[in-house]
Amino acid sequence: MTPAEMAALHAGAFDGATRWSAVAFAATLAEPGAFAVAAPGGFAVGRVTLDEAELLTLVVAPAQRRRGRARTLLGDFAAAARERGARTAFLEVAADNGAARALYDASGWREVGRRRGYYGGTDALILVTSF
Repeated sequence: MTPAEMAALHAGAFDGATRWSAVAFAATLAEPGAFAVAAPGGFAVGRVTLDEAELLTLVVAPAQRRRGRARTLLGDFAAAARERGARTAFLEVAADNGAARALYDASGWREVGRRRGYYGGTDALILVTSF
């Protein structure tokens, strides 16, 4: 999936300032340790530094939701991170994103912190999991 395709899918799934541009995807994927995994109708972008991974974004097209794609992508992200030496992973999710929180909870992620007002007034929850 190209950065332009990622940006188009991201724009269809997220609002305003949370949308990433093709330039942002290209720049992120050019960073050391960055990687992407994709499935029909979705993708995840992460990076690994030493033995820690960070899930930067996980996107599933609205028309493709509720079919297990996010769970598949999350598993693919974990496998790719482990292959790159990660033993733990972190992510941030909006506190009001119930669907994402349910996915992460069911997948064994746990809250370890909170950034107050991080998403334009909405708190970001910092979650972690071990591999």
